[in-house]
Amino acid sequence: MTVDYKLIGERIKKRRGEIGITQERLAEGVSVSVGYISQIERGITKANLEMLSNICSFIDCDLIYLFGGAVAGDKPYLDAELVDRWARLNDSGKRMAIGILDILIDNQ
Repeated sequence: MTVDYKLIGERIKKRRGEIGITQERLAEGVSVSVGYISQIERGITKANLEMLSNICSFIDCDLIYLFGGAVAGDKPYLDAELVDRWARLNDSGKRMAIGILDILIDNQ
């Protein structure tokens, strides 16, 4: 899998715009230069995971959004998480999970 840093940068810029944060404010918030943020947003600089995590914290989004465009609370994301975990359960675990789901459904 290759990382599309240009797309990550576009998502940072989009999210920054949604919450009304300037490049200057973001740069200040994560202790880097404005030029560095600009380069990240244009896909020129390949920010490391720690920096991307810091940016996510500041602009209130998940790394999942930066890498895949999904928002953690979105239904498709939640469905995919459930399918992934379900596939890792053995038969006993699946029976237990069904029981837990029944309890949750009954208590909604």
